[in-house]
Amino acid sequence: MAQLVSRKENFSEWYNGIVKNANLADQAAVHGCMIIKPYGFAIWEKIKESFDKKFKDTGHQNAYFPALIPKSFFGREAAHVDGFAKECAVITHHRLKVNEENKIVVDENARLQDEVILRPTSETVIWNAYKNWIRSYRDLPLKLNQWCNVFRWEMKTKPFLRTSEFLWQEGHTAHATAEEAFNEAVMMHGIYYDVIKNILAIPTITGAKTANERFAGAEETFTLEALMQDCKAVQMGTSHFLGQRFAKAFDVKFSAADGSLDFVHGSSWGVSTRLMGALIMTHSDDKGLVLPPKIAPIQVVIVPISKSEEEKKNVLTYIADIITKFSQQGISFKVDDREGFTPGWKFNEYEMQGVPVRLAVGMKDVQNNSVEIARRDNFEKFSVEKDLCVDVILKTLEDIQENLYQRALHFQNEHTVIVDSYDDFKEAIKQRKGFVLAHWDGTTETELKIKEDTQATIRCIPKDDPRCKEEGKCILTGKPSKQRVLFAQAY
Repeated sequence: MAQLVSRKENFSEWYNGIVKNANLADQAAVHGCMIIKPYGFAIWEKIKESFDKKFKDTGHQNAYFPALIPKSFFGREAAHVDGFAKECAVITHHRLKVNEENKIVVDENARLQDEVILRPTSETVIWNAYKNWIRSYRDLPLKLNQWCNVFRWEMKTKPFLRTSEFLWQEGHTAHATAEEAFNEAVMMHGIYYDVIKNILAIPTITGAKTANERFAGAEETFTLEALMQDCKAVQMGTSHFLGQRFAKAFDVKFSAADGSLDFVHGSSWGVSTRLMGALIMTHSDDKGLVLPPKIAPIQVVIVPISKSEEEKKNVLTYIADIITKFSQQGISFKVDDREGFTPGWKFNEYEMQGVPVRLAVGMKDVQNNSVEIARRDNFEKFSVEKDLCVDVILKTLEDIQENLYQRALHFQNEHTVIVDSYDDFKEAIKQRKGFVLAHWDGTTETELKIKEDTQATIRCIPKDDPRCKEEGKCILTGKPSKQRVLFAQAY
């Protein structure tokens, strides 16, 4: 198995090495696209299941809308089309033909009258449908979500983090009042925070986007920002209060209880396979992938060690009741009794794949009525009595989950700095200190100038961070600032 380049030596190559060697994804034939391999997709399914349950528990239903959207739809909401215009892939023809030179070419007689766009997001096609579904207040709220793929044509790509096609969920809701729609966006922001913290074990700083960084067509965007081990930020998910913009663009009105007619109010929200990239860069080490137990497809791998068929049979018989208890306790496991691979090779493989706990059992363990347990997060190894094995592993899985979160939180805190001058700010960004909390005068002009100078953007305006509450002066202009905001270079 290939050895990884260290994170310090080349973080980008290290990341790509994990994607490849942990069997998460492969490059596709089309530039910017990827093939998610079974192990990688199993992790995504665990993430998806965690979010999907929360969505359904809060009254949302899953649906599916077409991937092809009439280009004419995008002209109805000016900010929306402007925000996505450079990323859209457009289908102009519906047929190919074989020419006289026996080459496959586009049939120019098959040009579409209304060209279609491969969805970069689905607000337009969904609000067009809502126009036919919503008539009165009795039809509200309408709270739908879909799991699908989207297309945003990218020139510079990186598996999971930035690809031309990726998987995600997108929720789209319609409400009778602005307050309901706003509260929906806030609630979903909270659900994202909960799953990302408690399932993915990733700490985030939460808040609102600036007007310049908002989702195209939104009145307010809430975000969660995480810090990777190379001190760049990743936007983990966003939730948007859309107001009545899309309702007006697509003429979605409802009759209220008092008989009045008004446009509905909307929200949208989404997370994507970008979370997979953040998961890799937050927890993994130079040995490979590290997975929090709650999203690990295999929580425990059992490696029987034997020198003969008889020993193998004895070991498998010895662990049979352990396997039964794992199933009863809901622990996902794998018994790797493959021939032709040494125990050491298997150990390295599961280290690379980030399996949280490894159980090694040989004849010596059988004789001692024990098993050897190894933790992936800190490489601790210890032996326990067989009868205590399942309880110890359950506790170990809990400890690993918490340890990974606390380790990432410690890293985030250690790499968050507060600055009060532009020189200090530029130096912090240059030295890649991580998150930088600084005062900003609230103008787009200042925001863009700082980005031009340093490639750092305002990741969010933190809501509840006590470090940001005090008033001060903008680091660039010296004008009054109501609070500090969060800057970082980002993926």
